[in-house]
Amino acid sequence: MASRAHTSPAKRSHVLGIDIGGSGIKGAIVNTDTGAFVGERYRIATPDPATPQAMARIVARLVRHFAWQGPVGCGMPGPIKDGRVLALANLDKSWIGIRAHEIYSTACGCRVTVINDADAAGMAEMRFGAGRSLGGVVVVTTLGTGVGSAVFVNGALVPNTEFGQMQVDGKRAEERAAARVRKERDLSWKRWAKYLDDYLHAVEDVLWPDAIVIGGGISKKAGRFFPLLTVRTPLFAAALRNEAGIVGAALAARFHAKRLYLKGAKRRRAHH
Repeated sequence: MASRAHTSPAKRSHVLGIDIGGSGIKGAIVNTDTGAFVGERYRIATPDPATPQAMARIVARLVRHFAWQGPVGCGMPGPIKDGRVLALANLDKSWIGIRAHEIYSTACGCRVTVINDADAAGMAEMRFGAGRSLGGVVVVTTLGTGVGSAVFVNGALVPNTEFGQMQVDGKRAEERAAARVRKERDLSWKRWAKYLDDYLHAVEDVLWPDAIVIGGGISKKAGRFFPLLTVRTPLFAAALRNEAGIVGAALAARFHAKRLYLKGAKRRRAHH
């Protein structure tokens, strides 16, 4: 059943945000002024294989579920430049080189803005969550199916960092530090925290951040593993947890729409 129709949103601040992960694709309408969901979140399992065509059908289903006709923001794993997927860890490799925003926009009939999923989560945390009062260099790292990262310098995003792909003790960091690994290998909190600690030390050694925010659903259990970490950088548990990717994707779409409006207004003034 589709939820009540949201035609070209009555409130400009309302945007549909979608967070694409290796196991699930989640969406919600977001009030981008407050970061709050407008209604319930909706989730569909990630298809296997997660090809562009299969994923586009799922995104279109989400749009239909919300009867949505306004802007859509979509967070995807891997570096994204101008909507093009440059690399990918947890979805089908056929995505590489594809202009994701065009695939999704065509499938759902809406203007879709695509951003790296960790960058989206970081944007949400910096605007509405644990990063609101943090300055200097802040790293937001998301622990889920993989390990995502977002870097902010005095609130400005440095896009497409991929610290989860760093080699730590001969393995990619996310092969040990992802929340998924703890469950799949049935690791104790102490053992898994050691792997996470190694990853955070590697980030610290090359970046010397002023703060690290740890996100993903596992952040609600920060009390179980924060005391086991030895990094010198102040640590903060993310406030938005699994909602951050959806909220940040919506923010990205709103900012993109604003840029397009301002660009159009500038052209209109030039013609008069």
